[in-house]
Amino acid sequence: MTPEPPRTRNLRKRSMLAGQAAASAAEVEYALEPVADRQAAAFFDVDNTIMQGASIFHLAKGLHQRQFFTTADIAKAMWQQLYFRVAGVEDPEHIAKARSSALAFIAGHRASELEEIGEEIFDEHMAAKIWPGTRALAQRHLDEGQRVWLVTAAPVEIARVIARRLGLTGALGTIAEQEDGVYTGELVGEMLHGEGKAVAVTHLAESEGLDLSRCSAYSDSSNDLPMLSLVGHPCAINPDRRLRDHARREGWQIRDYRTGRKIALAGGRAATLGAAAAGAWQTVRWIRRKS
Repeated sequence: MTPEPPRTRNLRKRSMLAGQAAASAAEVEYALEPVADRQAAAFFDVDNTIMQGASIFHLAKGLHQRQFFTTADIAKAMWQQLYFRVAGVEDPEHIAKARSSALAFIAGHRASELEEIGEEIFDEHMAAKIWPGTRALAQRHLDEGQRVWLVTAAPVEIARVIARRLGLTGALGTIAEQEDGVYTGELVGEMLHGEGKAVAVTHLAESEGLDLSRCSAYSDSSNDLPMLSLVGHPCAINPDRRLRDHARREGWQIRDYRTGRKIALAGGRAATLGAAAAGAWQTVRWIRRKS
């Protein structure tokens, strides 16, 4: 067997640390909540699964309006969002850089401040982006007496706001390092992404006494295959191509709530990117007028 490169081994360790930190943060959140079925639960990714687009982008937009950072910063975030939306697939390195940059904006701010602002940002930018179909799936699990957690690379404080506003049990998210309640700008381990999500779900299942064979997981991204493969009932929501192909081979359930989701020709994709870029430029101009 070929030895694992040091960089890959280090990334794996950091992913495990991120997963362990996320699970620890959620262990006692709802420990005393009475439920009808304590062994089954559901785990939902957020970006393009529960919510249209990237939650970190919506957060960044709201923080910009509150002068956390400059118009140039938000323009960069918008181009990253365009790539995310048009390409329809997450590149781990690309998305990690984008989200790490967004998390850097909160350095020096108090965690309580971010959570309070997060409530306002949810109302302003996120509530209208919730996919009704996925929300209904989450509610079905709740109605069956199961607990429902969000599992996302977004900061756990924002993930908890989203979970709370949707009436869900709780959230696993990226843990930003704090000193005396103030963000340092560093992360605890890696972003909660890929294998890190699987580690977080595994630790939570152990602490909560869950039977993963009876649990469900939902995601749009092939990067979440480690988490989806853990449970007995995986489901691909608005899937990227690789996840769709994998789900078909494995006989997993597939649900797609998007409209106009596929462009058959490369020219069509290019035209869409051009239109999206024009829209982004108009938004930047609007931001400048409001600044």
